[in-house]
Amino acid sequence: MTPTQPLVLRWGIISTGSIARSFVLDLLIDPKTRDVHDVVHRVIAVGSRSLVTAEDFVRKYANGDKSIKTYGSYAEVYADEDVDAVYIGTPHTYHYENALDAIKATKHVLCEKPVTSNAAELRSLLAAAKEQGVFFMEALWTRFQPLVKEVKKIAESGILGEPVALQADLSSDFKLQELPKTHRILNPYLGGGALLDLHLIEILSEVVPYPLIWALLALYEHPSNEKSKPSHITGAMLKTPLTGVDRSTSFTVTFAPDSSSTSNTLAAQAVLSCNINAASYQTGVVIRYEGGTIAVHAPIYCPRSFTVQYFEEGNPRSVVKEETRRFEYAGNGWHFQADEVARCVRDGKVESELWGHDKSLLEMEIFDEVRRQGDYKFPPGVEKVV
Repeated sequence: MTPTQPLVLRWGIISTGSIARSFVLDLLIDPKTRDVHDVVHRVIAVGSRSLVTAEDFVRKYANGDKSIKTYGSYAEVYADEDVDAVYIGTPHTYHYENALDAIKATKHVLCEKPVTSNAAELRSLLAAAKEQGVFFMEALWTRFQPLVKEVKKIAESGILGEPVALQADLSSDFKLQELPKTHRILNPYLGGGALLDLHLIEILSEVVPYPLIWALLALYEHPSNEKSKPSHITGAMLKTPLTGVDRSTSFTVTFAPDSSSTSNTLAAQAVLSCNINAASYQTGVVIRYEGGTIAVHAPIYCPRSFTVQYFEEGNPRSVVKEETRRFEYAGNGWHFQADEVARCVRDGKVESELWGHDKSLLEMEIFDEVRRQGDYKFPPGVEKVV
């Protein structure tokens, strides 16, 4: 029998910023190093607002590959017939326009997080993607990493019992007083602040509120929840007087059956926080179960280890077993989501089963509600659909 040839997914890259650099560097790693043999990735084109910048990007981050086409506009990437899928790494206040242009050009889309500025924009994009019959996914890279899959395997096996509570935090001290007010973390026109744009350039990633993502992974996705939406959301913001964006945001997401007649049985609460003026701490996520705990070690967007504690039956004060699991692989973890996109495209799917449209929509709905409760309004024109 002739071996099946791997699918080669041909990528166009939109933006040449730090997060696009991280994505491309991982995309170019041989998939066989992570035991992937069914898909291969190839960068076909890079688009920037400047041709010189695009050329410099390829020279520095794509080994100077002469076969990669460079364009001084995003439109040229969308129009390139050799491009199958587009990766969008622009600031999130531009995601709606960039993604819509790619969809209209019938390109499959992997769009960075947060996928849009609000839920209304995302609903519009999903309708457009459905009309064009293209794949669309938020680039929630954490969901596809091996550690997360192992955490979920243990958590959903039932060995720890039901989840009860989750605490998660992602923070960084940006020395706000030393930043220009035009810096994206402070700029309301770029959706700045802790909730939607915790942006850690120094560590090769753009980090949005991963505390919420872990709540969705551990609670919303848990089998006993049966994909029921949260029963209650509360939030509070502390804004910086420099520009009015949120400096600190804390919110709770509660999952509970609406009535005794509902089939979902999960009763658990997530307490989440993000700050742009405080250092993070080592244990970024703690998930507490009836029979034990799972502690995910920082950084929570790309953790490499987690620790499980198992309680003595009927005695949660006594830990009878503790184990730490560590994960190593070539690259920084961006390529696993690309593998998912390639497989979905190969199989004719328009969304991922692991991070489907329902989760991105719920994410944006929660953000909208927390912003509403915190009275954080974007400046006029930022939201393209309301």
